[in-house]
Amino acid sequence: MKIAGIQAYTLRDPVERPAHWVSHFKVPHANEILIQLTTDDGIQGFGLATSYTNIEPLSHVLTSGLSEIIIGADPLAPERLYHDIFSLTWQRISAEKGWTKEALVRLSAAVDIACWDIIGKVAGLPLYRLLGGWRNAVPYYVTCAYYQEGKGIDQLKDEMHRLVEQGHTRFKAKVGGLSLEEDMQRLHAIREIIGYDCDLMVDVNRAWDLRTATRAVGMLEEIKPRWLEEPLRWTDDRHETTLLAMRTHIPITGGESEMTAEGCRAFIDERAISVLQFDVTMMGGFTMGRKLSALCELNHIDVAPHHDAFIHAHIVAGSPAGLVVESFPDPSRDPLQAELFENPHRMENGMLYLNEDPGLGLTISKDALKKYGTRLI
Repeated sequence: MKIAGIQAYTLRDPVERPAHWVSHFKVPHANEILIQLTTDDGIQGFGLATSYTNIEPLSHVLTSGLSEIIIGADPLAPERLYHDIFSLTWQRISAEKGWTKEALVRLSAAVDIACWDIIGKVAGLPLYRLLGGWRNAVPYYVTCAYYQEGKGIDQLKDEMHRLVEQGHTRFKAKVGGLSLEEDMQRLHAIREIIGYDCDLMVDVNRAWDLRTATRAVGMLEEIKPRWLEEPLRWTDDRHETTLLAMRTHIPITGGESEMTAEGCRAFIDERAISVLQFDVTMMGGFTMGRKLSALCELNHIDVAPHHDAFIHAHIVAGSPAGLVVESFPDPSRDPLQAELFENPHRMENGMLYLNEDPGLGLTISKDALKKYGTRLI
């Protein structure tokens, strides 16, 4: 079997929506690359590459020669194809063509996911079964409480009331964009609405220095957070996370900002985090994601991947280390979760139930592709 065809699209939100800010940057509502591979037997698989930065470098790689490396490759040998694309980051061709390291890392992940989708379809099994088959349903949480213009405590309470009424049971709130005292007011308001029977995670998006984080963990004790996510600035976050972990009993999480599986491994080696949050649509694909899951299991660390719940559900469902997936039920934050698939995995009462269709078990909506997609190749 060989890859005989490739199509690629940028996925962007055409609607101007209110900005969603985390501690120090604005998150895109939709900014992904969709890659569809077709084999010489007519089997099709897709993968996604997520980017929080300019998508154009990824588009450039796809339109200036990467497809020549993909066409003719064996989709049932994902380790080989993943390595062939990822290794371009240290080869001369990248300099000659102006291919950035980040773009190649992202695209190697998307191609890998598409190959695994094909593998599942050839096997006639959903991917979570091929990845271990630990269970067929996984818990999910809702990321919410973004900073937005005109959004005060009252508006935040309204948001939380809506989410609770929708049946969600786990929530992750953004902090780090205001003073600790102001952010604590916001967290207390959230606890007032959701109570203490629901999980509340706290996400700093790497905004605090160690001194601020040390103050924060003391103030957070009464909030009883399920975890504290990426609390420290990027410059020395691995070492400082180790120091912070010695000063609190609150579980600390990280990994979504790492660019490679090796970076995640180094984070694990620090013995500071309790939960790893890699993103297979940003680096590694399922080829490296399954290895990280196994590493987490052996090191007694939970897996809670970043973003793209419907793809990451297979990772979480396949491994005993799988803890929970992240979701964005508000279409104004992530319209792709709401519209990209004709048959999204069912979500209710805090659980995501995986489809039993082969591969990813997901079908791209033609209407959504027309609305959000721009054909590249």
